[in-house]
Amino acid sequence: MVRDITQDQILINIIRYLKDGKKKDLQDLLDELHPYDVGVIFESLPEKHRTRFLTYLTHQQLANLLQEVGAETQLVILKKLSKEKVAKVMDIMDNDDLANLILELSKAEKEEFLSALNDEEAVVVQNIMNYPEETAGRLMTNRFVWIPVHYTVRDVVAKLRSYAEIAETINYLYVIDEQKRLIGVLSYRDLILAHKDEKVEDVMFNRVISVHVLTDQENVAQVIERYDFLAVPVVEDDHVLAGIITVDDVIDVVIQEANEDIEKLSASGKDIDFDTKAFVAAYRRLPWLILLLFIGILSGSIISQFEETLDKVVALAFFMPMIAGMTGNTGTQSLAVVVRGLITRDLDKKAVTKLILRELGVGLIIGITCGVLISLIAFFWQGNLELGFVVGISLFCTLIIGTIAGTVIPLILYRFNVDPAVASGPLITTINDIFSLLIYFSVATAFLTALM
Repeated sequence: MVRDITQDQILINIIRYLKDGKKKDLQDLLDELHPYDVGVIFESLPEKHRTRFLTYLTHQQLANLLQEVGAETQLVILKKLSKEKVAKVMDIMDNDDLANLILELSKAEKEEFLSALNDEEAVVVQNIMNYPEETAGRLMTNRFVWIPVHYTVRDVVAKLRSYAEIAETINYLYVIDEQKRLIGVLSYRDLILAHKDEKVEDVMFNRVISVHVLTDQENVAQVIERYDFLAVPVVEDDHVLAGIITVDDVIDVVIQEANEDIEKLSASGKDIDFDTKAFVAAYRRLPWLILLLFIGILSGSIISQFEETLDKVVALAFFMPMIAGMTGNTGTQSLAVVVRGLITRDLDKKAVTKLILRELGVGLIIGITCGVLISLIAFFWQGNLELGFVVGISLFCTLIIGTIAGTVIPLILYRFNVDPAVASGPLITTINDIFSLLIYFSVATAFLTALM
């Protein structure tokens, strides 16, 4: 039992079993661990123990391990295994995970590993690899249970017993006709409740929600989220059943897409994590930052145009960072709301109009609240009612503009089929800086006589 043992204690026990050659004790311990935990343990093991650890694992455990670790660790594991063992392990792996693994290899290694698979498995994996990235075809697996329409419930149960062990899920059984077209679906629950002599066509659901092999993975995630599916069938042209995508793969997609959007919103570049080298991370961030640097120069030129105003009322300088910062913050908030909304729902003209009006209302409420508050602060701090008015009305206007800019810019990009997440936070912030300073000093100049 490992229920009350910490991860560190498990690692210590495994190292001890490896040193003492206690393979059975190691297996008893691994049998109670989730494949993810086995992956964490492998990556935590000292290098000198890793090879022996792998030799103690069964083919199924090795397949599970490869499906849980990252690409770099997968390659490390493959290099430590014999070609015969690699072939057996790859035959066990899920097709989608195997395709992703092989895609990380060099051309020569791809050919070597594909040749090690049995012919049928090699064809399936090659087909998955041929689909474009981030599509349903690249995510799907062929390890599911399909049922001919002429089967009885008795026939289904017999087939299920034969294929349940290799199928990725048996929650749904997919019904096909003679041309392998998807025509129905039978849930495991419906199968249990049906009489054994009933025909499949009498108990199946005829309306099947499916996705095409070229459907974008984000849209696949939306389908599973909307219908609360545990799996969704994938079809080719003419509705021929090609595979299924399970909810665990969709969760990976959601996390991947969320990370990509966060990277774009922060303009940090993609594929930057804790392990990315400093030079590579800097190279991926620099294009955005250099662009924003030149845009930022425009902000400086705006201030230079109002030097006379700033010289006469020095107190205006105190509120400059606050005006620019608040405007950028509201714009980034609206941007995040819009990007998240575009991922989770389809927008029509009515929805867009409603969203813009809603954000305009938000901008008005925030602008009035913050404008009145900063006016009072400016008045009591400087004892100048006119200064409070200038700062307050400027903040009111800029907050409205910031909110609308953060809403409209991603919608425009979306309209022209450009990923709205590229309207990154720093870009919105920089643009809003320009507008906020322009409005601030224009209002101050207009009321300069009153401020003196």
